[in-house]
Amino acid sequence: YKRQILNDAKCAALAEKTYGAIKNDEDSVFICLGTGIGGAVFMEDKLLTPKRHSGFELGHMTIQKEGELCKCGKQGCFETYCSMKRLKDALIKILELPENTKAQELYEILKQRQDEEKVAERIDDYIEDLVIGLSNITNIFEPEAICLGGSFVYFENILYDKLVEEFEKKEQLFNKDSSPKLKLAMLGNDAGMIGATIEK
Repeated sequence: YKRQILNDAKCAALAEKTYGAIKNDEDSVFICLGTGIGGAVFMEDKLLTPKRHSGFELGHMTIQKEGELCKCGKQGCFETYCSMKRLKDALIKILELPENTKAQELYEILKQRQDEEKVAERIDDYIEDLVIGLSNITNIFEPEAICLGGSFVYFENILYDKLVEEFEKKEQLFNKDSSPKLKLAMLGNDAGMIGATIEK
């Protein structure tokens, strides 16, 4: 038996599918929002795996025509607008914090300053872009649930409710009666290590 090597996002997805937030959803998508955006798709409880490459680089679908240049060489990628690194860097600049401010430190500051105009506008822009990406994913895969992992989870109290509210407006969904549940990953930083031990 030759075991395929999976990246960290797909390992985390396997962990969440086996033990975590999407274990009871046969059709689901896992999105890792961190330094970049990784993804994995499950249909009928099986991880979809193309023959040639690992596939499902959902972070590199275009959400902004002629948008900013992505490190992959394309313009307007989902990852360029919605990675948590992108959001954190922007908020650190707006709040005039040191560049090396840690995520936990930023979170504590945001709890007190999230209603400031420039901060609120930046968060709203992020949520709007994220909804576009998630709507595209929904229309393509029609999942029962989309699980959000990565460092997005640690900003739950600031981002998650806003995201659910905007996503449930369903304005960009083709099949408006089948909106998936948006779930937060449950296994934290250990998900990738757990998933690496699971036979897919």
